[in-house]
Amino acid sequence: MSLRLHNTLTRTVEAFEPVVPGEVRMYVCGITVYDLCHVGHARMNIVFDMVQRWLRISGYRVTYVRNITDIDDKIIRRALDRGITIRALTDEMTAAMHQDFAALGIEKPDHEPRATDHVGGMIGLIETLQRKGLAYRGDSGDMNYAVRKFPGYGRLSGKSIDQLRAGERVAVLEGKDDPLDFVLWKAAKPEEPADAKYDAPFGAGRPGWHIECSAMSHALLGERFDIHGGGMDLQFPHHENEIAQSDGAFHLGTGHSFVKYWLHNGFLNVDDEKMSKSLGNFFTIRDVLKRYDGETIRFFMLRVHYRSPFNFSDAGLDDARNGLRRLYTALEGADAAGVAVDWSEPYAARFKAAMDDDFNTPIAVSVLFDLAGEVNRTRSAPAAALLRALGGTLGLLQQSAAQYLQGGAAVDEARIAAQIAARAAAKAARDFIESDRIRDALAAEGIVLKDTPAGTTWVKA
Repeated sequence: MSLRLHNTLTRTVEAFEPVVPGEVRMYVCGITVYDLCHVGHARMNIVFDMVQRWLRISGYRVTYVRNITDIDDKIIRRALDRGITIRALTDEMTAAMHQDFAALGIEKPDHEPRATDHVGGMIGLIETLQRKGLAYRGDSGDMNYAVRKFPGYGRLSGKSIDQLRAGERVAVLEGKDDPLDFVLWKAAKPEEPADAKYDAPFGAGRPGWHIECSAMSHALLGERFDIHGGGMDLQFPHHENEIAQSDGAFHLGTGHSFVKYWLHNGFLNVDDEKMSKSLGNFFTIRDVLKRYDGETIRFFMLRVHYRSPFNFSDAGLDDARNGLRRLYTALEGADAAGVAVDWSEPYAARFKAAMDDDFNTPIAVSVLFDLAGEVNRTRSAPAAALLRALGGTLGLLQQSAAQYLQGGAAVDEARIAAQIAARAAAKAARDFIESDRIRDALAAEGIVLKDTPAGTTWVKA
């Protein structure tokens, strides 16, 4: 079965046929870097990291673009509050984002454009829209997009023009011809810092959020590309407005759109409520990494299908940690080097069928557990190597088993080794009371001893 994916635009699962055979160009909306990344950012970026990995494994030549939004109202306010430049703030938060993503096993994209490096392209795109009658300068000096002049607006989100009433999800600003129109370029205000202002033929100011992604994707992927991804919350208005801008500039009357397939991951909930700062159920990635390792967080999120709503909870993380430990335990003592996967092998074929079915990671993970069961029964080195290789396609199971199972132990490994040696000496002297005392004392610290024919090993409980 060839790769099939759910296209938000058509609301159906479709066979994947890229614009250029053998090549995939993919754009994913990145982070607005004014603060530390939260677990919602983790979910979206783990999802699309998984997607780009599977596309490459499937033999496609992938160009993956994930932008950085580094000019925005929130960024300006935060920089002013901290008394630093916009660039100092965004550099700091971008570095923190890279550190957090690395801890989660998220690979770097092929291109990571910063919005401020593409302002010229945004200005040019606005000028094109203005020439085509789709953009106008309002009384406030802002450049706005004339939504009602673009046929098919609302197709991605399934909303008609009549349904999109002012005051629901689109901010109403002075100087618009229609309350549904959105801002392409924000005119500079006297109180704003100099580093928030850019010169343009239609007046000094800064770009609106939506035009940034249209310009960056066009610059790096061309007028048409294959996949555009992001969280479900970006479907409207952000991605709807990207379509209006990019198709309005380049594709009116052509019969096709600038993106062929739209992919959106489901909402993140915390204890069954949507995560939000106002509800106080908001967690940064760094908060969670203090209690759980990055691979556990990644495994936790990949056990849920990317389009499904996702409930973030300590109980779920604990269960994921126990599950990942079971997989690593199967590899203990059988740490084989990575192998090229034979996709005709039964376990591998089942895994591939799941991933080719709209990236069905829950089914793929169930195959890993089935394969781990066989490794436990047979201690087969080829089966262990396959388990490690299949896990690697999801960014999992690439540590040594001992490294993972002993990870996070807040103890001195040399001291543990000395205790194990003392216990062995006590057993040799048939002092089983002392032997048991050492074992129980280590267990109280969360260190579990495992006696094997090859000797005693330990893991962190």
